[in-house]
Amino acid sequence: MMLKKQLEYGKPTFDNPYQYSEKDLEVTAPILSELLTDNGYKTPSGSEFNAKIKQIFNRIIDNNSKAQFLYVNFIDPCDRSLNYIPNNAENTGLFIIKNLNFITDLYPIPSIIDYQKSYTETAQEENTSSKTFKDATGNEVNKYLWKDISNLKEQRKKNIQTLAARNMYLFNDNKSQYKWLILNDSYFMESLVKTFGYTEDAELLKWVIEKTKFDKNDPSDYGKIFWTKDCDENIRLHANTFKVMQKLYLPNDTSENRFILNQIKEYLEYLGDSNSTQKSLKNTDRLKIMANLAYFAEQYKYNPAYKDGSRIMGRLRFFLSSDDLQILLKNNYFNLPQFKEWWDNADYDEYFVEECEYNGTCGKDYQPLNSTEWRKQHPKK
Repeated sequence: MMLKKQLEYGKPTFDNPYQYSEKDLEVTAPILSELLTDNGYKTPSGSEFNAKIKQIFNRIIDNNSKAQFLYVNFIDPCDRSLNYIPNNAENTGLFIIKNLNFITDLYPIPSIIDYQKSYTETAQEENTSSKTFKDATGNEVNKYLWKDISNLKEQRKKNIQTLAARNMYLFNDNKSQYKWLILNDSYFMESLVKTFGYTEDAELLKWVIEKTKFDKNDPSDYGKIFWTKDCDENIRLHANTFKVMQKLYLPNDTSENRFILNQIKEYLEYLGDSNSTQKSLKNTDRLKIMANLAYFAEQYKYNPAYKDGSRIMGRLRFFLSSDDLQILLKNNYFNLPQFKEWWDNADYDEYFVEECEYNGTCGKDYQPLNSTEWRKQHPKK
């Protein structure tokens, strides 16, 4: 019996010799399904569930496959191998239960049901279990028996609540679960957007955007709210991110949202730095991302309510090489309607940021030409 084995070896640890397998999940899946029903989950139809899995995790469920489970790896989404190690700091993922239409972590049985009450005889055998085992090197290691875990009841409650909240939020469109999840399951919620590119829930996307700031020590993290690279090596730009940011970035706002263009500027500079670590991006993709960022930010230059002086399009011009420009032209400015007009208008801004910021020559002894003087020397063609 699977419970007996799990009790014998105790709570999973790094050096625990018990290896969880598909059989463990086969045993827990119907238990978890029943717990979901008891907690109000309405099982969606197969077609509805499959469509949601594709939309959220970009995974396609093959109903003709005999496989019962799919694994979604939160650390490496392109790794499709089944991983039956219970979640820990080095392993984070979940299983898609195909025939029962829900998602779940791999939970040991004692972490989801009161086994001492439901399986009295098996539970009594745990009382005679050894409290040590020998690891792979033959050393004796302490074992953490389930019966000795003081907060096991609280852990069970949290596990079941997490299971129910995730499934009801994603597959029942139950928005009442949202607040609990962002307070108690924030890694999962943030990963939906930043790892898998799920941007359909505007409230979730807004929360992730406001939570994510540009950090020079981890600059690529900020880019995760704007684009996702799929396993076919193609990138998906998140149009919904720009839509939400447009609602967040308001004139005379005193909240943290007033720094949105500053954050974009810093990320654009990171992408424009030839020494940056964006080696996983093809140059055309890098330019597409930069063009869309600049295009979004540049609109505020033309709205007097914002008094915007960020000169984002001028910065883009500064960063691009002649080869980059050819890619921009070849791709018709990535079909952004006013891009060419704003690009042409930003020639002075390019001069200004080059002189004053990137070359650092501005100061009390030198000031760049103002736009009128500069234009006399550089008339529009």
